[in-house]
Amino acid sequence: MTEPASSDETPHFHGHRDRLRARFREAGADALADYELLELVLFRAIPRRDVKPIAKDLIRRFGSFAEVLTAPERLLSETDGIGPGAVTDLKLIEAAARRLTRGAIAGRSVLDSWTAVLDYCRTAMAFAPKEHFRVLFLDKRNQLIADEEQQRGTVDHTPVYPREVVKRALELSASALILVHNHPSGDPAPSAADIRMTREIVDIASPLGITVHDHVIVGRKGHASLRGLGVM
Repeated sequence: MTEPASSDETPHFHGHRDRLRARFREAGADALADYELLELVLFRAIPRRDVKPIAKDLIRRFGSFAEVLTAPERLLSETDGIGPGAVTDLKLIEAAARRLTRGAIAGRSVLDSWTAVLDYCRTAMAFAPKEHFRVLFLDKRNQLIADEEQQRGTVDHTPVYPREVVKRALELSASALILVHNHPSGDPAPSAADIRMTREIVDIASPLGITVHDHVIVGRKGHASLRGLGVM
């Protein structure tokens, strides 16, 4: 006669966890779907539950691995099974990604590291649910002095005050600027207001010897350079 299963029998999903970790070690992240990579992140915070359904729920709600990481903490907590520990782990991964991409441009001329600049901007802002406007302040060698978020707005608008941007550049003794903001819609194409605001900042900064190298707009579908488009 078969004996009843022991109450401390290893849960069925533990074998799945071992196999998924092995795939990650042997084949790398590119071999995993977004929800599988998310499972790996959740393993530590949720040790006694099958996290595959949770990971799939998060991807279904937010759209992708990157969008889960950048989702507001309040919305993440609304997902069944996601507690404070899991939210902290997700936000830690997001912070690490930003720190890693920012490190790629630190101490180097950003004009010689343009791909790294774009990677950093997309990591920091592309999947944010609301518009953010930030400025990269550069010295005379085009190395990064400061990276500051100036304004945070709604899903389709951020109030930007050109004189305040230039005032901050003078406070930091910056010689050049790169303006960056995101379009939560995903489409990085500049609006007429984006172009008008950029030109206003250029007009104020130029007589003071401050160069505006570019205004980069990022979104889920890519990025747009206003200088590349010839509109600044």
